[in-house]
Amino acid sequence: MTYEQVKSLKPEDFKRLCGVRPETFNQMLEVMRSLKQTKQKTGRPGKLCLEDQLLMTLEY
Repeated sequence: MTYEQVKSLKPEDFKRLCGVRPETFNQMLEVMRSLKQTKQKTGRPGKLCLEDQLLMTLEY
């Protein structure tokens, strides 16, 4: 599932799927965005957006 499909779920279903509340997910996403801006770009660019990367990590 992609973040676009998951973001429309009810908060209870969202938490059941990935283990955190949508508000917590958004806070984690903001931290990732701030770290990505300070990171040096090396290697191949990622194919997944940050939202999908975080969602996949939490689902794992």
